[in-house]
Amino acid sequence: MGHYAKYLIPAASIGLVAVAVLAVRLGLNLGDGDEITTWTAVESETTGDLRPPPNVDSRSAQRVSGGAAVQIDADYRSALRSAGLSTEGWDTDFSLHAIPFDDITRVRPRDGIPALDGPQFVSADEAQSWLGENEPIVSLEISGEAKAYPLQILIWHEIVNDVIGGVPVVVSFCPLCNSAIVFDRRLDGFVFDFGVSGYLRFSDLIMYDRSTHTWWQQLTGEAIVGRFAGESLEFLPAPVISLGDFRAAFPNGTVLSRDTGFTRPYGENPYPGYDRADRPPFLFNGVADERLLPKHRVVAVSVGGVDVAFPLTILKEEQVINYDVNGQGLVVFLKPGTTSALDKAFMKISRDVGATGVFDPNPAERRLTFRMDGDRIVDDQTGSAWNILGKATAGPLTGKELTPIVHGNYFWFAWAAFKQNTIIYPGRR
Repeated sequence: MGHYAKYLIPAASIGLVAVAVLAVRLGLNLGDGDEITTWTAVESETTGDLRPPPNVDSRSAQRVSGGAAVQIDADYRSALRSAGLSTEGWDTDFSLHAIPFDDITRVRPRDGIPALDGPQFVSADEAQSWLGENEPIVSLEISGEAKAYPLQILIWHEIVNDVIGGVPVVVSFCPLCNSAIVFDRRLDGFVFDFGVSGYLRFSDLIMYDRSTHTWWQQLTGEAIVGRFAGESLEFLPAPVISLGDFRAAFPNGTVLSRDTGFTRPYGENPYPGYDRADRPPFLFNGVADERLLPKHRVVAVSVGGVDVAFPLTILKEEQVINYDVNGQGLVVFLKPGTTSALDKAFMKISRDVGATGVFDPNPAERRLTFRMDGDRIVDDQTGSAWNILGKATAGPLTGKELTPIVHGNYFWFAWAAFKQNTIIYPGRR
């Protein structure tokens, strides 16, 4: 089942929740004389930019990164051996790591799942010949350019290196965590190209950059091992919506083409039935947070260090949620009509899980509150109608746009593994 199926072992029970734990490890010996770090300039396949090697001494006593001090681990070879990890083929500085190596699980060779570089795009009308109107896509709009990245393609590649509106981005999807996330791939003067490392942490994809072989956690955007350990990529608002909603919002938008250079059964889900809420996740070696079922879908938001999860079951009942998080007003929308990527064997016929949007409800320096009026999202103050992307489509505020707040639609177990102090929205009282 899926990319990782042949690596599965029987699940073990932890409390009331069973989790699947991977036991595949590499046992290559690391001698004291092993050379771990070599730096080379790499030409970006996507942008053509030449990125210089880091001009730092990564083996100093500590390296201050993103405001946090990352200590050099003088005994990192022993830690690698204990975790059963190999450095063969990697130019990673393993002496810099922000997490224990024991958290990391190897499941595939590096690039065993091939990332897409130099992606091709087609019109949304052309994409209709193979992409269902209700199928899920990652919607991204920057500086007037709008692109859709179908999950039926991302599920087979997990990473797309692209440029949109002049901004280099990495579009990522970890099917095991149901996490579709977009980052700006610029940092400290570098423009990174990313690949699939073949490693997971708490079931979540670990990306690596091809310049320094630093390892990056997909769900958090944090560098966890290597030259940039402790740094973080910038999240970009990129909701998962249906092709139909994308076409309505962006008539001139384009869609990632199936002409990828690879032969894959695009449109098929290699993880049929995976998104059942009560089933244990694959390859999870963390501690389960049993406040919700492991694969309960949540709308996850972080505001100023405060993490909140809105269970999709509650959102379906309330349809619109007006809420404050850490002093920040926000509104959460739900619109039916987007299928799951992880339900049936074919995404076109999968169940409807809907699409969500999270926004600052303060356009034009006035706070709006929202509700459902039939099948329309409207604000109480003017009666204007709003779409799932936060744009007023009818009424006095037509053309106004709400500021998006970065959010994700994830499986609970994955979000909770990284955000252990998450507040769960309890519903209206």
